[in-house]
Amino acid sequence: MGGTGTVQGRSAVRAYIGSFTSAGGRGVLAADVDEGTGALTVTGGSDAVADPSYLALAGPVLHAVSETEAGAVAAFDVTGPAPRPLGAPVPVDGAAPTHLAVTAGHLLTANYTGGSVTALPLAEDGTPRPATSVLRHTGSGPVAARQAGPHAHQVLPAPGGRWVVSVDLGTDSVRICALDADTGTLRLHGETALRPGTGPRHLAFHPAGTHAYVLNELEPTLTVCRWDAAAGVLEPLGETPVVPQGATGPSHPSAIVVAPDGRFLWVAVRGDDTLAVLALAPDGAEASLTATVPCAGTWPRDLTLAPSGRHLYAANERSGDVTWFTLDPETGIPVRAGAIEAPAASCVVFG
Repeated sequence: MGGTGTVQGRSAVRAYIGSFTSAGGRGVLAADVDEGTGALTVTGGSDAVADPSYLALAGPVLHAVSETEAGAVAAFDVTGPAPRPLGAPVPVDGAAPTHLAVTAGHLLTANYTGGSVTALPLAEDGTPRPATSVLRHTGSGPVAARQAGPHAHQVLPAPGGRWVVSVDLGTDSVRICALDADTGTLRLHGETALRPGTGPRHLAFHPAGTHAYVLNELEPTLTVCRWDAAAGVLEPLGETPVVPQGATGPSHPSAIVVAPDGRFLWVAVRGDDTLAVLALAPDGAEASLTATVPCAGTWPRDLTLAPSGRHLYAANERSGDVTWFTLDPETGIPVRAGAIEAPAASCVVFG
């Protein structure tokens, strides 16, 4: 494909798409990426694991949650055109894992229904071993239908390498944890309370590592925070809307991406099915909504930036597609460039 290098006959950049098999998804799809146009070409897939809704790549191994009541993680070899399962799924001792990350030789999962975070050590071949630690969240929030108990929605390593953060929709808070790389034990270090009823879902850090942006699902807002990597302290500074003033109808933000140069931030919003563009202050301490555009599908569950920084990808779950957009370098506004069919798409990652 034009403008794209090749590795053993494949494009140098690859994309991997997760989906809900229980809703007609094809499991995990692999695709070649044309870095010039952003176009995806599916090369193969695997439906060996139920509901691989979120993925994380670590070298030649792709990790997937199995977002089921039993809760598990699975590993795939991705050196070929199609993902190849590496052994049986491994239980995470938590129900409905929705997110995962790799750090310090461990795989971490955020278990939504279980309200917990699990650590699983990785073997030398990159496959997960049995869980060594489960950190259970406690608490609730004022939205009875969604916040009767804890719902860990995301887990990721924080800049500086010392801390892990977990975002909990049910308790309106972000927890800061320490992971002992030798024992695989998770320890709670602190908890940052956000405005009750906002329902935080995902978080992204500024590239400078001094600020973080918490995307709220139950109210369409973004909470800007200061991040102290040395002390492991997250301090809320203020909230910014991610839908225009006067917008009507349900709006449920789902995913957040920050530009590598720290100038822009993009948010996917389900319900009104838009992508929001926010401009960031030079120091990262403020965000302001500058534009919204249609996501070109229905129910954008995930949003991902290509490694080049030139294209943005929306996994539109209910319309069953992954749509890519070219980003205007001056305004940050996404312009639709193409799409592929991907039933019940839930996430896109690159490697």
